[in-house]
Amino acid sequence: MTVAFFSGKARRAGVALGAVSAGLLVLSACGAKPTPLATVTVGSDSVHTEATCYNDGEAIKESQIQPCLDKKAEKTITVSADDRILFGVDPEIAENGWTLFIGGQRAEQEPYKKTYRTIPANAFLSSQTGETANSAQISIVETSGKKLTGIWHFELKKES
Repeated sequence: MTVAFFSGKARRAGVALGAVSAGLLVLSACGAKPTPLATVTVGSDSVHTEATCYNDGEAIKESQIQPCLDKKAEKTITVSADDRILFGVDPEIAENGWTLFIGGQRAEQEPYKKTYRTIPANAFLSSQTGETANSAQISIVETSGKKLTGIWHFELKKES
């Protein structure tokens, strides 16, 4: 008669733990470390991304800033005008400070120093003329003094 030493649940947990450990080992063996993450959450939907432009915490070259801000977002999240959008960043981004850009233009003057904040979606989907837009590119930009050190892009798409 054989007796199972571990239940199916314990075996699955052990396999999952082993896979995660192996993945971390592979990542630590790589020379390049991942950039910090930025996340956008609307209701129960979330998207996160690594930086579009990042120089390991150092200032991005002046000549690269506008081309980077002009890059199209790879991550999209659907919003309605009455949704609240939660923006979140890794603690190392918050430590330096971060600002939001809309369509490549700075939307606020002072950097924010906390890891998350919530803003109504209609702040991004309405223009100064009162018209509503179908989408908006939002960039989270890490700052260090007056220098930009990281740029993360998201597209907000208006629910149809």
